[in-house]
Amino acid sequence: MAYLSAAGAADFIELAQALQIPNNSLSSHLIRLEDAGYVELRRGFLGRKPRTRVVATRAGRAAWALYLDGLNTAG
Repeated sequence: MAYLSAAGAADFIELAQALQIPNNSLSSHLIRLEDAGYVELRRGFLGRKPRTRVVATRAGRAAWALYLDGLNTAG
């Protein structure tokens, strides 16, 4: 969510490289975030290659802001 809060959206591969985690781990996390309504996974093709675009939802951005606010008030 930190990466998406700055970028707004990212390709799956871009996100995996930026976070330096394996694709299967990222996929598991994204499924949980999608189930919570925090991200939207937009699947399609770029030419002939499959492409998954990860987009932070309004609810996801709000939850991230609330989380950061909690960190700021806890310290």
